[in-house]
Amino acid sequence: MKGVVVVVALIASILVCGFALANPPIKEPVQYEQFCEHQLVSGNGTMDTSISIVDKSIALEYYNMMDGDGVLEMDSTHVYSQNAGKLIRPTPDCDPNSTNGTSDKSLNFWENTKLTYEAVNAPLTGGKYLNSKRFYGGIGADVREVFSVTEMEKDQTAYFGSTAPYDTFPKVRDDSITHTIGLNTLNSFTGSWGTDASMHKIFYKDIRSQEMFSGEFEIQKEIKFHENPVYEPRPCPCAGIDC
Repeated sequence: MKGVVVVVALIASILVCGFALANPPIKEPVQYEQFCEHQLVSGNGTMDTSISIVDKSIALEYYNMMDGDGVLEMDSTHVYSQNAGKLIRPTPDCDPNSTNGTSDKSLNFWENTKLTYEAVNAPLTGGKYLNSKRFYGGIGADVREVFSVTEMEKDQTAYFGSTAPYDTFPKVRDDSITHTIGLNTLNSFTGSWGTDASMHKIFYKDIRSQEMFSGEFEIQKEIKFHENPVYEPRPCPCAGIDC
């Protein structure tokens, strides 16, 4: 019994005195999967659309739904790839020194929707949900959008990154934004529109942003969560002590 206790203590000591990585990057699969969809819609009548992408291997959850009865013009693109190196798209930068506000990044998911809507018999209602699920190796951050509008003009981009081509530690591609989710929107509307964003780590971190607007508004907003998946040295509690 004493031998078992000694072995456990040694293992714990090795882990504590080594390198700490709270949330390791998700490695790209060699045999990867992809999905893409692009549509141009123009017309007057009823509409009911929905799309969902759930991939536990890269910690991605995405849901998007919308319905209404009115005049609609829409240009929408959804692109998903387990191999981020195959999906390079312009992504908003939080860096205030960025020259044009965007730069090309390797992503696992990218969506852009441009639409105009005017209600005839029913408002346009719907919502969007993007989640980097911690249980599957994500960062525990999510972004949600909900709306019910009689008129809307919107240009919106949602993006998600979780994998990176880590060949050998600690080499990382410069264009990778591993463990990142974001929503960038520019819209004007009559009705109700809002967002709810959060990032949570049990006993450690809780970030939340929530807002709802009802009336006539013009809004430009960006939400972005990122966690840098790099190793950090963890000091040894036994340093300087003869254990």
